[in-house]
Amino acid sequence: MSQEFNKAAEDVKNLNTTPSDNDLLELYSLYKQATVGDCNTDKPGFLDFKGKAKWEAWNNRKGMSQSDAEAAYVAKAHALVAAVGLKA
Repeated sequence: MSQEFNKAAEDVKNLNTTPSDNDLLELYSLYKQATVGDCNTDKPGFLDFKGKAKWEAWNNRKGMSQSDAEAAYVAKAHALVAAVGLKA
C-alpha cells in the first residue's frame, strides 16, 4: 500500500463527523478491494444485515484492480476530508 493510501485511511478515522452509511460502505468496499482483492468470503446469513451490506458492497467491486481501488479510496477520503474536515 502506498503512503498516500495509508494516510487517507488514517484521515478517515479522524474525520470531524461520522460519514453516512453509504459513504462508509463505499470506503469499506474500496479498502477491502485495495488490500485483499476480490471478495473471498461466504455471504453472511440473512439476518446479518450489516455484514450482508458490507459483503455486497465489497463483492460489487469484483474485477476492480487493487491499484484502482486504492486510487478510488484515496479520492473518496480526500473528498470527505474536504467536506467535513479533520479533528484538531
